[in-house]
Amino acid sequence: MNDFFQLDIADGIAHLQLNRPERMNTMAPPFFPAFRDAVQALHDGGDARVLVVSSTGKHFSAGMALDTFAGGGPMLQLKSARARLSFQDGLRRLMRCFDVLDSARLPVLCAVQGGCIGGALDLAAACDMRYCSADAFFCVQEINIGMAADLGVLQRLPKLMAPGMVRELAFTGERLGAARALELGLVNAVLPDAESLLEHTMNVARTVAAKSPLAVAASKLALNQARDHGTAAALEQMTLLQSAVFDTGEMAEAIAAWQGKRAPRFDPLDPVPEGL
Repeated sequence: MNDFFQLDIADGIAHLQLNRPERMNTMAPPFFPAFRDAVQALHDGGDARVLVVSSTGKHFSAGMALDTFAGGGPMLQLKSARARLSFQDGLRRLMRCFDVLDSARLPVLCAVQGGCIGGALDLAAACDMRYCSADAFFCVQEINIGMAADLGVLQRLPKLMAPGMVRELAFTGERLGAARALELGLVNAVLPDAESLLEHTMNVARTVAAKSPLAVAASKLALNQARDHGTAAALEQMTLLQSAVFDTGEMAEAIAAWQGKRAPRFDPLDPVPEGL
């Protein structure tokens, strides 16, 4: 598909695997739109019921490639008001490349081994769940190269873990180890190594994929609304959401499968209409 990752879909599970271990899976500028388009296609298609993002090699990802900042390319031209206005649009487009994980109607699970550094932590923070190996560590690397992190990690981490710890990471650039990340709620589980990490994450993905994709998508919409709004507004949205997605046939199948001790059979979500 591209030079940065491979994407496979089987049994309702999409697996996007970063595959530049010789470069510590760093993210060059072309990575971002390719990643965005791949996730958006999964959202639009409806066949995938859950997405697992993993990696290859020693480290999950060392973040944005440093040569991105070298040479003062078009993205870094800030010498005039017009250039700064264009910079803002360019940065918004980069942000959307990870926003797509949050807005996707399928849950996204992230499996992190080794370093999850800089832009890689922006990516992981935008996922629904994170799992890691015992050797994993997380780092807001941007402060170490003289800039504030700008692709979502400063906005998302305070909703995942204690704000004081987020500030410590953001201000110091120090590494957060796997055990501490579990204590703080950044990750759901710590596994001994990369192999057991992927096995565990895939097992969770299979459990999610077996549920009603309609109910799962609705649950993600409700959870995101509750995260970003007050309780009253979130409950009001829930009344509208439930009236839109409540499906007695889906419930009947789930109950019959449970009573019959068999796997339920649910149709995939409809594709998003083209041209919209």
